[in-house]
Amino acid sequence: MTKLFFLLSGEHPTLPFSELKSILEAEGYKYRVLQELTQVLRLETDINSVKSIMFRSAMTRICTIELFSCDAKAADIFERMRSTSLEGIIEKEESFVVRTRRIKRSASNLTRGELERKLGELILNKVKGTRVNLKTPQKKFFGILTDNKLVFGLKIGEILPKPFVERGPKKRPFFHPTAMTAKLARCMVNLAQPKGDELVLDPFCGTASMLIEAGLIGCRVMGFDVKRRMVKGSLQNLLRYGVKPEGVAVADARYLPSTEVDCIVTDPPYGRCATTLGWSTRQIMRDFLSTVKDQLPRGKRICTAAPKSIGVGKMGKELGFKHVESHLVPVHRSLTREIAVFERT
Repeated sequence: MTKLFFLLSGEHPTLPFSELKSILEAEGYKYRVLQELTQVLRLETDINSVKSIMFRSAMTRICTIELFSCDAKAADIFERMRSTSLEGIIEKEESFVVRTRRIKRSASNLTRGELERKLGELILNKVKGTRVNLKTPQKKFFGILTDNKLVFGLKIGEILPKPFVERGPKKRPFFHPTAMTAKLARCMVNLAQPKGDELVLDPFCGTASMLIEAGLIGCRVMGFDVKRRMVKGSLQNLLRYGVKPEGVAVADARYLPSTEVDCIVTDPPYGRCATTLGWSTRQIMRDFLSTVKDQLPRGKRICTAAPKSIGVGKMGKELGFKHVESHLVPVHRSLTREIAVFERT
């Protein structure tokens, strides 16, 4: 078990934490949470888990081996740096750089440039023969100032947002205004905790946002939609990103033709641009949840989005599912999504 800390996306207060933990659980890594700070999760786990997090996560930014954590006071920081062993972290003749990030004006009394310079000097003094290289360093030390704490360590991975932007709704061959962003779709897939090669179902597949993201992390995918136009568009989008589905077909989510699947991730129709064929979103959700229970093995998950006004978390509990968690995601003034996760009991 290694102490690690992760810089998380600041676009939502709870989803990034849940996504990261769900990835660890899906991949079978045991972990112990040490502390949750603003945009930072500190934990102990197998260092090999970082590879899975880097491959799967949408809302993790930087992965770091933790060297120390302390109050964001200059005297405390420099004392901890002096007493921290760098054996196995950086070797003689290696180059390095020190970088820091401040979250929401935390520890505004500290100047980042001065903090980086002083920490760099202490590293140079501790490991003789090392040198600073600001452009192409062999090792990158990274610290985060958050909640008046400094968490400091060796950076071992960074997830860039660009690939998710390039898979945005308007970048796909088939577009619909109700399409979910690639980043939120990937996060929802992770919350459902599929393992690689497991079968992920989206019974309201729309433009295939969920299926694309599930396919790109190695899952098998299957989708249905009641509108033929959406099914054709889904297939077009899937093929654009090299995802070959087990099947995509026209079907009513209340009467699904599929057999047992490993998890369900979906964003049913709602809002001004969505087509519900005259049914209320509340009734569609209730009928869908009632139908799919027998197609999901015990202990497996559903992750679904719905308008906050529907109360889908409460609805799922009433229908016999275990309600694992919910997250509220504002979309615009008149719509807030509830991202709800259920487990088949």
